[in-house]
Amino acid sequence: MSTTTTRPSRRRRATRSTPTRRLISGGRSDVTTLDRQQVFSGTKEAAPALRLDSARLEAYLSAHVQGFVGPLTVKQFKGGQSNPTYLLETPARRYVLRRKPPGKLLPSAHAVDREYRVIRALRAQGFPVAEPLLRCDDETVAGTAFYVMDFVDGRVFWEPQMPGSNATERAAVYDSMNETIARLHAFDPAAIGLADFGKGENYVARQVDRWSKQYRASQTETIDAMERLIDWLPSHVPPSGPARVVHGDYRLDNLIVAKDAPKVAAVLDWELSTLGDPLADFSYHLMAWHMPHSESAAGTGSLVGHDLAALGIPPMTDYVDAYVARTGLDPRPHLPVYLAYNFFRIAAILQGIIGRVRDGTATSEFAPAKAEMIRPLADKAWEFARQA
Repeated sequence: MSTTTTRPSRRRRATRSTPTRRLISGGRSDVTTLDRQQVFSGTKEAAPALRLDSARLEAYLSAHVQGFVGPLTVKQFKGGQSNPTYLLETPARRYVLRRKPPGKLLPSAHAVDREYRVIRALRAQGFPVAEPLLRCDDETVAGTAFYVMDFVDGRVFWEPQMPGSNATERAAVYDSMNETIARLHAFDPAAIGLADFGKGENYVARQVDRWSKQYRASQTETIDAMERLIDWLPSHVPPSGPARVVHGDYRLDNLIVAKDAPKVAAVLDWELSTLGDPLADFSYHLMAWHMPHSESAAGTGSLVGHDLAALGIPPMTDYVDAYVARTGLDPRPHLPVYLAYNFFRIAAILQGIIGRVRDGTATSEFAPAKAEMIRPLADKAWEFARQA
């Protein structure tokens, strides 16, 4: 994994000083955003509860990873909200380690074994993922189960506007992002050894049930829109598409872009991958075109209010059309429902982060700020539900 901004996982935390702000070149001059590119990039010293025993880990990797030679330096990537992720550096090579967080965990969450399995299967097909090197279930090595993969050098764009880029490069990167997810959804799971990677059928219905339960398990307040969605979504699920490998968290900041070309070099964060409806998976990253704006670095980047033509970023309708042309799969008849579902789902995921704050198992000190986004996301989900 990687990046010139060294990124493997989820959102990064802001410093406690006043957040940096910038105007996006090519966008509207009155749209100000926090500099998430600066805030979320790089590594940090791990918090005491998340520190690894470097000597024990070095001894284990020396015995189990071909060519591994210490000394080993370990840093944590900033602010990963789910599975703690670390940069491992030796004089000759860099690696990335992802592990389960310590402490009380939600049911079925943090499945690093599933991440490792899907990455291995896709890597064998030439799909752009980091090379998986090792999985370890022995909790005496790193405190919890983990896996190690190669470090992929490249760029991560934390904002969908791709600050510092230009219109030509943005257009090419968005096209590569579209082509990459279309390629993922073209795989026959059985043909690549993933026939039993998930149930496949009734994916959206099962996801609604799963995230409703996990939302309840970590609920800290009553949000009216979430209550309405929990009642509404089960009876408005779109017809299931063909069962395909779905990423579950596909978006620009979960991609590494090649250093020397505007194309996807690796797809990151496979924690939520399974077999399911590719249209639900594809429509997830369409949220960027509708994401509520946030003045907090805890928020998610948004294309709302920006001049997409000036930026070189396609309108959502053109982006969807390109996916339909590549796959023959069409989310357009049920797009409001898919967007309602995905905004509901991300709100429930963020609520899970707040639940981990409550339970003392959050992996980033920045996690508490996520709470402010849950209500706007739920409201946006209900807005799309009313359009369906």
